[in-house]
Amino acid sequence: MITREKSEKGILKLNLKVSGENWKKAVDEAYEKNKGRYNIQGFRKGKAPRKVIEQNYGDTVFLDAAFEAIVSKEYGDFLDNNLDVEPADYPKVSINSMTDDGLDVSLTVSLMPEVELGPIQFNVKKDKAVVSEDEINVEIGHFIDSQARFSESVEPAEKGDFLTIDFEGSVDGNVFEGGTAKDYRLELGSHTFIEGFEDQLIGTKVGDEKVVKVKFPEGYPAENLSGKPAEFKVIVHKVEKKSLPELNDKLISFSTEFSTVEDYKKSIKEKILKTKEEKIERDFENTLIEELVKKAKVDLPKDMIEHEKKHIIEDFKNRLMYQNIKLEDYLSYINKTMEDFDKDKYSEAEKALKTRLVLQKLVKDENIQISHEEFHEKLHEIASMQNKTCEEIEKTLSEYEISYIQNDILMNKLIAFLKQKNN
Repeated sequence: MITREKSEKGILKLNLKVSGENWKKAVDEAYEKNKGRYNIQGFRKGKAPRKVIEQNYGDTVFLDAAFEAIVSKEYGDFLDNNLDVEPADYPKVSINSMTDDGLDVSLTVSLMPEVELGPIQFNVKKDKAVVSEDEINVEIGHFIDSQARFSESVEPAEKGDFLTIDFEGSVDGNVFEGGTAKDYRLELGSHTFIEGFEDQLIGTKVGDEKVVKVKFPEGYPAENLSGKPAEFKVIVHKVEKKSLPELNDKLISFSTEFSTVEDYKKSIKEKILKTKEEKIERDFENTLIEELVKKAKVDLPKDMIEHEKKHIIEDFKNRLMYQNIKLEDYLSYINKTMEDFDKDKYSEAEKALKTRLVLQKLVKDENIQISHEEFHEKLHEIASMQNKTCEEIEKTLSEYEISYIQNDILMNKLIAFLKQKNN
């Protein structure tokens, strides 16, 4: 049975005592549950007596499983019967004694910190979205560029021309990995290659062979090339001149769904405006949350922050892994030490935890809940997007997906509440 020993700020100390009889029963149950895992010569799997298994694998072979089972059960029962206890993490467990007479264990539980919300009134100003002519013209420029025509030329290459080339790069006379390509199409002036490479190809013609000499910048991602001088043997196969069409109604009607230049410009303006308005709304909502969190008082335990930081770092490493990048290489590329990275992630974890706890407190205090109708309204929205019925969607939802939908609805309601409190 678990009893409370004492409580400190954010810490609850518990004691678990198990009688010899119950401890023996737990070990017997661990044997029955796990005996099938052990192969003993002369016995069918799962049929070897406990003493024989212990002689082969050690006297304590079933104690760990028994210990884990009995502590998990007793701690779970304690939480069920003490709803005022809100653990922030798994308890730290230490064994005082473990004998045939029973088990004596101490548990140290980090508790969820208390959250004190500040005044829920805000004076956050929301910007107004404005689209300039320059922004529209930039998009028009991209469109015209996409309609460019290319013609082969025997004239010397100029900036803006496209070359089709073979190249082979070497450092100290050795060809390096990733430095060779055939029939590569390169726009001169696009800064696709390292500084100086494209400039040296200006003036070349079809059939020319040229040695381009460059130097890789310090801090280049590939350490074997960083700061090193290199040579590229280049063969020019093709030079293409780019010509841009005139912007007129004919071009617009032929290449877009619109009939006139004015209609097309209007659509661009609306698109930019919508994007800006969406960003302004997101920034506005984030600022409201930041103001709420800034006013709140939360004393976060360091252990809790470290635990959150560990999850953040592991998630970050996994995302790098999918791109075949090691954390050490990434830090070298951005010129950061592991210590700096650790401090950044600690601050990130602290901010994330405080935000989460403050929002949970607000939801609880204001009794913000999700109704059955609201959940099914969201399901209907998802079903419509996928051309399915609500019943079809509901059958395929995992617990994680249900939780995600519920959190999305809850967050929208919480944001709506904060907006009501903004002057």
